[in-house]
Amino acid sequence: MQGQDGTNVGKQKLQALRDNSNYFRMRLNEMGFLTLGRYDSPIMPVMLYLPTKIRAFSRECYKRGLATVVVGFPAVPLVMARARFCISAAHTREDLDLALDELEEVADILMLRYTRPALCG
Repeated sequence: MQGQDGTNVGKQKLQALRDNSNYFRMRLNEMGFLTLGRYDSPIMPVMLYLPTKIRAFSRECYKRGLATVVVGFPAVPLVMARARFCISAAHTREDLDLALDELEEVADILMLRYTRPALCG
């Protein structure tokens, strides 16, 4: 990671991880998902809120080939259910876009758009 092997592979992977994480988070937010955490973090909690949406979200993601972890009570407060995505430096932009397209469908089915970006103009 520090380049002691004479390459900058570690630095490139860190940059790819940061870029992938920020891109995925930005797109989720644009789609109306509410994400927790900060930009640059590859761990991305996405709020589901209602316990009844946990199983449905997991099932819909599974049907679409998306790996996700869902978290509910008692690990989080009763109405603070969430899903957690883990982004990697190995993901391509195509991988991320495919996952985001699938998540857009899941958001529509389960009504998960909790925020709307402000309209400009």
